[in-house]
Amino acid sequence: MDMTQGEAVRYEQVGHIGWLRLNRAEKLNAMTPQMWQALRELGHTLSTEAYTRENQLRALVVIGEGRAFSTGIDTSAFGGVVFNGHEREPMPEVVADDDPMVSIIQGFQEAFTWLEETPYPTIAAVRGYALGAGLQMALACDIRVVARGSRLGLLEHRYGLIPDLGGTQRLPRLVGTGKAKELIFTAQQIEAEEAYRIGLAEQLVDDDALEATVTDLADQLASQPPLAVRYAKRAIDASQYLSVRDGLLLEAKSQAVCIRSQDAREAVQAFMEKRTPRYSGQ
Repeated sequence: MDMTQGEAVRYEQVGHIGWLRLNRAEKLNAMTPQMWQALRELGHTLSTEAYTRENQLRALVVIGEGRAFSTGIDTSAFGGVVFNGHEREPMPEVVADDDPMVSIIQGFQEAFTWLEETPYPTIAAVRGYALGAGLQMALACDIRVVARGSRLGLLEHRYGLIPDLGGTQRLPRLVGTGKAKELIFTAQQIEAEEAYRIGLAEQLVDDDALEATVTDLADQLASQPPLAVRYAKRAIDASQYLSVRDGLLLEAKSQAVCIRSQDAREAVQAFMEKRTPRYSGQ
């Protein structure tokens, strides 16, 4: 399956694994509002459970073509007094929920949020640079595999801005509030080794091993029972805001579904017959 969302974003599915490729290698995959629109539209398709079941999509790898994951937003989008086709207005004293700029930004956020909300695991394969919006896209994925030699950072303060595509929400959940504040306030770039040390990356690999590593990881994740993966992901993500007791209730409800599933019966049967399970996601 090959689904192209414009020249700058490409998607293909090989077996049970999807590959989402940022395809502006000549620009180090710098992002534009048009790319975010393409990502949002693709996400609307790929994140539905109906699509996932029909196409048996069980893991997704996000990777940048060329020598960078993404250097962030293409700064030409900030040119002059216009941003994404809208004139900049004087700074208001109070920003209302229905402020037009708020709506625009929320639309851009959806380009990444679906990666967190999909019913299957998502993996960011990072090499070269993951800066600004690029790092925020990687933060939206479930797992980050980072190549040695990469540099990561949220640079928005250099432009008088804040990370607004999930950076202020997802980074503290990975590295803690103090470290997140330090990284955001200073707009510093950190090396891959430091990203791994502070928990921003789950795996650290040599650059020439990046694709093989994420392929093996995606194969491993895709071989797991899809229903159990879906409910485990949901429960783990909910642990960020639920009390332990409420989390235990969600865990129990999720397990009640898994226990009754065809996948659970298949897992037991395959174990008894000493063969590889054939999961259906039901």
